[in-house]
Amino acid sequence: MVDTILWNGHEILIIDQTLLPLEERIRRLATVSDVWESIRVLRIRGAPALGIAAAFGVVLASKTAASSNRTELDKTVKQACESLRTCRPTAVNLFWALDRMERLLSLFPQASSEEMANSLEAEACRIMEEDKQRCRALGEYGHALLEDGDCVLTHCNAGALATADFGTALGVIYAGHAAGKRLRVFADETRPLLQGARLTCWELGKAGIEVTLICDNMAAQVMKEGRVQKVIVGADRIAMNGDTANKIGTYSVAVLSRHHGIPFFVAAPLSTVDPACPDGQSITIEQRAEEEITEGLGRRIAPKGTRTYNPAFDVTPAKLIDAFITEKGIVRPPYASTLCSLSAKEEPHD
Repeated sequence: MVDTILWNGHEILIIDQTLLPLEERIRRLATVSDVWESIRVLRIRGAPALGIAAAFGVVLASKTAASSNRTELDKTVKQACESLRTCRPTAVNLFWALDRMERLLSLFPQASSEEMANSLEAEACRIMEEDKQRCRALGEYGHALLEDGDCVLTHCNAGALATADFGTALGVIYAGHAAGKRLRVFADETRPLLQGARLTCWELGKAGIEVTLICDNMAAQVMKEGRVQKVIVGADRIAMNGDTANKIGTYSVAVLSRHHGIPFFVAAPLSTVDPACPDGQSITIEQRAEEEITEGLGRRIAPKGTRTYNPAFDVTPAKLIDAFITEKGIVRPPYASTLCSLSAKEEPHD
């Protein structure tokens, strides 16, 4: 698997995804500002990976105050959390991880600054390790839905580059491949930033899995031709009724899947379920810069002055989702009850 994010005890090391597939460069993040900027410009992306990066961003902040008094450390950590919450608004794992790190402060009010900094580091490492375990479990449950010889269509990138290790949607494919199933993948290019073309094709190629790249507007045709048996995508936030925010274009794929009778699955850890979000209308959709559309391919492709609308995500209604693939098993409708029963959030450890 690709090492998307690593912790060396002093810095966060990430693979700069803005440079893929042409260049594989490791970036070192040594400050909260480094983490904020890398998340904002998509050097690191994918809901689970954002949560891990944010957690280690808190660790970086705590280390700067480890030699101060406990009041100063708490203030520094809370300021770091407040800053990192402004990076990107849609992926709930980022907020979930920051909440989990911040709660740790109140659990151990008598700990020294140094002890607290060590506890925060241990918690961030635990969050990363748990993500690896979740993705592996999710993959094992999910590949049972795949038949030998299936061709799976996916959108954006929900693989190792979006997590700490194995991926979510692609993790299902990796698990099936490891089990000996002959699987093929159609990857939507995923405009405007081409995460499918740049990242998913690069990642699957490294794994030795057959992948065919298509433009986003070709999905209907390949489905009509019978070339796709399953659709699996990831998620950035899942409402309690099952409505799901994912990379823009996912909703279109879900509509096409229903029209053509193709099962549409969402693969995500339960940390992506937001208990404070009753439905899709409650999900904040990030708006991105117009240059991602007008200059998205390295040169200007629209006349100057052209107005743009660039939401980074859309929301797929629960009624179009056949099942969720999670680390605790396959979740089917009615989601209002099934998701609620499984989505208890983890508390910090001592």
